[in-house]
Amino acid sequence: MAEKKQSLMGGFKAFLMRGNVIDLAVAVVIGAAFTNIVNSVVKGVINPLVGAFGTKDLESYRSCLKGPCVVDQAGNAVSGIPIMWGLVLSAVLSFLITAAVVYFLMVLPMARILAKRAAHDKLKEGVQETLEVSELEVLKEIRDHLVAQRGPITGTGTGSDGGAGGGTGTHPTS
Repeated sequence: MAEKKQSLMGGFKAFLMRGNVIDLAVAVVIGAAFTNIVNSVVKGVINPLVGAFGTKDLESYRSCLKGPCVVDQAGNAVSGIPIMWGLVLSAVLSFLITAAVVYFLMVLPMARILAKRAAHDKLKEGVQETLEVSELEVLKEIRDHLVAQRGPITGTGTGSDGGAGGGTGTHPTS
């Protein structure tokens, strides 16, 4: 039982020490901090800009579904059913800004880097294949040159040519 407990702990430690788990944890922390920045931009810049063109900030826009909506000092509906579409629009804008920043500052540059790396690797692979083909061609040329120097071999080496050295003389030393 103790061995199984140790293997569970060892497996858990191996899981935690894998690179992708740590990368994921870092991404979540940075993503949470980045979300705070985007929400601050929406609330601090976009909402006041919308307020400059309208009568209030973006999150205050609402419509009443049933009856006149009466809201108390805390912003809670006392009567009627308010639809807070400004709050939803603010969240959508936060999402779009976050998605745009992530795409243009992280995804697009990484895609370009990976494309350049893939092109470089493909070029390197092509050069390697050319070198291998060139090596093979050089070896074939060396073989052909050695065969040409020796001349064609007339026998198979089994002694069927009538004795040692009694061949037709196609070898250069004959």
